[in-house]
Amino acid sequence: MKKKRRWTPISALALIILLTVSIATGCGQQSGGQDAKPLIKIGYINWQEDVAVTYLWQEILQEKGYQVELLSVDAAPLFVGLNKGDLDLFLDSWLPITQQAYWEKYKDKLDDYGSWYTGEAKIGLAVPTYVNLDSITQLNDQKANFGGQIIGIDPGAGIMKSADKAQKDYALNYDIVQGSEAAMLAALDKAYKEKKPIVITAWSPHWMFSKYDLKYLTDPKKDFGSSEGLHVLANKDFTLKQPAVAAMLKKFKLNDQQIGTLEDLINQGLSPQDAAKKWISTNQTVVNSWLK
Repeated sequence: MKKKRRWTPISALALIILLTVSIATGCGQQSGGQDAKPLIKIGYINWQEDVAVTYLWQEILQEKGYQVELLSVDAAPLFVGLNKGDLDLFLDSWLPITQQAYWEKYKDKLDDYGSWYTGEAKIGLAVPTYVNLDSITQLNDQKANFGGQIIGIDPGAGIMKSADKAQKDYALNYDIVQGSEAAMLAALDKAYKEKKPIVITAWSPHWMFSKYDLKYLTDPKKDFGSSEGLHVLANKDFTLKQPAVAAMLKKFKLNDQQIGTLEDLINQGLSPQDAAKKWISTNQTVVNSWLK
């Protein structure tokens, strides 16, 4: 008959130590996991106001301990990424008109935190004020002056779809030149310095309206729609997992002067990161109102 093994005082003590260490280690790992803040992925389009507010929030969130990754893409892949959860946030969705098609397609997987811009957001075709032209309906009469071109931006942008619609509805004998915001602004700057006619796809808010004397062409057919909001969109899973960040972004508001000064810092040559830091340092009270 086998004898039962007895626990000696040393064995019991060793067991207690082992259990204590295991529990402490496990609790430490769990606590660390809870305290560690996750990576936040923000998609943005290379538009002035979008770059400005995206880097602004990267700086704010990093100061709060979050890791933030930014990805510059066109509108179509941005919405696909947001829908799939490959991206968490997009801070500059023009709704309810310009990006309506994307919103309708993907809204079941997205949350709308509301518009951050308190001014009048709009899009359209614009010309320098020295150009004797007031309406889109007059463009065909001055085709030669403009070289038969409307200078646009990236092809995935909602404003380009509106421009295509206007081209058909107004029977414009113009080519809509695809490119980027930077290319459009370079063409505008060159034409403006030489006082030459140019027609561009334009939107507000944008610092170009403070640097250049521009005017929107009237749009009787309303192909460019009415005023809009600049909305923060999030993947629904992100909202559920990060309610604190969602709450901050829902309080985010900027007026014309505030977004204008932020954009202007970048326009003066500061990097978007340095512009964000400088703007925050002089607008800390505004930022704090979003973080309460």
